Amino acid sequence: MDDLKRMAVFATVVQHRSMSGAARALGMSPSAVSQQVRQLEREGGVTLLHRSTRKLALTEAGERVHLHCAAMVQAAAQARAELVATRDAPSGVLRMSTTVGFARHVEPALGDLLARHPALRLRVLVDDASIDLINARVDLAIRFGSLADSNWAARRLGSLQWWLCAAPGWLERHGAPVLIDTLPSLQWLGFANDSGALRLDMRGPHGEQRAMRLEPRISSNNQLSIQQMCVGGLGVAMLGSIDAHDDVAAGRLVRLLPEWQSPTLDIWAVTPQRDAQPAKVRLAIDALHRYLREQPGVFD
Repeated sequence: MDDLKRMAVFATVVQHRSMSGAARALGMSPSAVSQQVRQLEREGGVTLLHRSTRKLALTEAGERVHLHCAAMVQAAAQARAELVATRDAPSGVLRMSTTVGFARHVEPALGDLLARHPALRLRVLVDDASIDLINARVDLAIRFGSLADSNWAARRLGSLQWWLCAAPGWLERHGAPVLIDTLPSLQWLGFANDSGALRLDMRGPHGEQRAMRLEPRISSNNQLSIQQMCVGGLGVAMLGSIDAHDDVAAGRLVRLLPEWQSPTLDIWAVTPQRDAQPAKVRLAIDALHRYLREQPGVFD
């Protein structure tokens, strides 16, 4: 590394045609500049510069060495410019991981960012299972709920609620009204997990607490498919408020026991880097945050 520094000093001396000019450009003293060049000459065993009281002149060896030193300095300047451009202007490929249900929000959230920055490309990896950010080279992942301790950086984008929902047709066939005490006896749709059971924690309008374990008759590893089966009238499901809102508003689903609240579920933007986030990641997270703040079913 010391050799690289001396080569850069030598190239700067030739560029400014004097030790003092190079010293001003590098923020060094003229004597320190001269020492760097002399050390480079001693280590190389050749004279690079003819010195006089009035000017400097390159030797034949100095001319050849200078070509490579100048190219090295130019490459370093280009690398620095690329770092600045990556930091300040979004470009390249943004690799984003999201769940199946959230994938429909990618276009409205990031469409304007992509339109304003044509050098930015987007690749979306859609999977309800957690993807390893490092192995998949993911720049930005959307995660829900509690996050495991890790070296990743996370920014909270908002929160959603779990809504108990059923289709109007299912409610007609069910006949009896749905009460908090009758929930365990209903036909449930649930997310497949190792235990095979759903845990439901509810808080009533007067602060009363109910915790119950539910056995789903139909399960899936895909939350969107659970919602589709719920709309189809196959049973009752716990659905995220951001996902269920449109179906509830359109009458395709009915929210059950709205006076009973479930714990909120945080929405996170997770990245493998804590510092020096490139512009493509920073601006994408900002765009997602702005978008989600305006969505029904998302709470700050």
